[in-house]
Amino acid sequence: MYVGRIEKLLAYYSPVPICTVNAQGKVTRANKKIADVFKYDGIVDYDIFALTGIKMPELVKAAQTDKPLYIKRNDRTFRIGCSFLKAETEESEEINLENATLIMTFTDISSYEKLKELYNEEKVYMVLVNIDNYDELIAGPNEQREVEIGAKIDRLIRDWATDLEAMVVRYREYSFELVVNHKNYEVMKKNRFDILDKVKEIETDTDFPVTLSIGIGISGKTLAETDDYAQDALDMALGRGGDQVVVKNVRTFEYYGGNTQSVEKGNKGKSRIIGHALMTLMNQSTKVFIMGHKNPDMDCFGASLGIHRMAREAGREAYIILREYNETLIDIVADAKESNEYEIISEERALTLIDDNSLVVVVDCHRPMLVESKEIINRVQRLVVVDHHRMAEDVLPNQTLSYMETYASSAAELVTEMLQYVVDKKAVSRIEANALLAGIMLDTNRFAVKAGVRTFESASWLKRVGANLSVVRRYFQDNADKFKAKAAGINNARIYDGGVATSICEGETINTQIINSQVADELLTIRGVEASFVAGKNELGETVVSARSLGNINVQYVMEHFGGGGHMNTAGVKSKLPPDEILGQIVKYVQSEQQKN
Repeated sequence: MYVGRIEKLLAYYSPVPICTVNAQGKVTRANKKIADVFKYDGIVDYDIFALTGIKMPELVKAAQTDKPLYIKRNDRTFRIGCSFLKAETEESEEINLENATLIMTFTDISSYEKLKELYNEEKVYMVLVNIDNYDELIAGPNEQREVEIGAKIDRLIRDWATDLEAMVVRYREYSFELVVNHKNYEVMKKNRFDILDKVKEIETDTDFPVTLSIGIGISGKTLAETDDYAQDALDMALGRGGDQVVVKNVRTFEYYGGNTQSVEKGNKGKSRIIGHALMTLMNQSTKVFIMGHKNPDMDCFGASLGIHRMAREAGREAYIILREYNETLIDIVADAKESNEYEIISEERALTLIDDNSLVVVVDCHRPMLVESKEIINRVQRLVVVDHHRMAEDVLPNQTLSYMETYASSAAELVTEMLQYVVDKKAVSRIEANALLAGIMLDTNRFAVKAGVRTFESASWLKRVGANLSVVRRYFQDNADKFKAKAAGINNARIYDGGVATSICEGETINTQIINSQVADELLTIRGVEASFVAGKNELGETVVSARSLGNINVQYVMEHFGGGGHMNTAGVKSKLPPDEILGQIVKYVQSEQQKN
């Protein structure tokens, strides 16, 4: 297009608004239709940035790439097309940007945008609602009371669906499915899914509130795909302990709620079923390999010894894969090795022994990034996971059997319950009983946190089969250096508004994470502290953070925000940031979340 023809172009009645802009960003010409965009008498000599809010470099880039820009003016939406103008005498295809003139065309796309907005608002999302612990809620001698509780929950969910203009179907006693549009989904988000709080107000005869797990599927290509997303989201919500909403789209999960501790189930039937299923898998395998997470703790090692006992009772070769471990395991690993009952091997040795019919059991972990050996996971076809942590998005693939219960205090508790159903209690050695009891005591902070009735029942059974509290206490003893490091960490503590305490532990050792966790536990004993975050550097120079909570602050969500995870009361994260910087960000995040609520 040539500058010499612009006069003629702008003289005609153009169907769309047009203007030209010089290299300095000033409007040089405009046709009459430009009044549809800008309600001025004339815009010649006006600055285009003042008119549109678009800078000149953006206009130039749009002309070079032939990509449109968009503005909203006078309750309308316009698509802007940009192109360069050339003088009739210019033969070169290159544009001199210092003297370039741009022509801008404005196309009214308001109707299209309105149609797109209506389409987006009416997109259908699937919502699956599960009543957590429904059997425990209605269990009891008073049948009328059971009916009343069930009716109240049903009415609340149906009223919620009515407010959202959603279709609702109750397809099981404890399950509902809703079909809701995008517009009302946004209302749910704006209200921060307040149905989670409303349902807790229903009075029951139990010592725990009514809670819901909700999975929402959005943006599937078909209704069937959207429904699959909703099921995946619900499975994630249940795997993370319930009392929360999980939203899944094509790429990501989003989490809301999760402020109630997982309720312990009274029925141990699942432990028996899983225990027998695991024994069946062991009987079908030639060898059993057991491992946990990197830098294992007492719970991880105790659960490993328990699974080892099951494998030996099944008559199979059993191996515990263990590489580096910190000082807290020195005594118990030494006791295990001295007994000559356990094959504790390295990853390299395991890779030479493993075959196509081997079984791998992973305890106290379900994420590939944390497991002791990814290569071993990739080599086997049979994989079992026994874990008590809340489910993360990245789970170990191709699991043959999964036993993940977030109500449990520890992996050691889950393994202990299975042992009661599949192994003669006389076969359990004292080392195994001590290790399992130590694992339970570690993860419950000596029965102070997340210890339910089943936790004490497991501890009682271990005591009956030979666990010695004096030996277990010895496993928890610290050396003088660790004791001093822990004391220094407590001394460094800072307490902020909102009940948040932080501290930094000095030094870079393999024991840093253990010291962090012990300091975090101690900080919770300070009156007024609701959550504690303790950071330090490990032997690799990585910043590790241990987080603890009394329950009012969900430290799992806090740690997930920074790339970590864990439980509502116990969580952690590794970070590339210095300890003081990551703690500063954590405090700001927690306080901002408290202000929202």
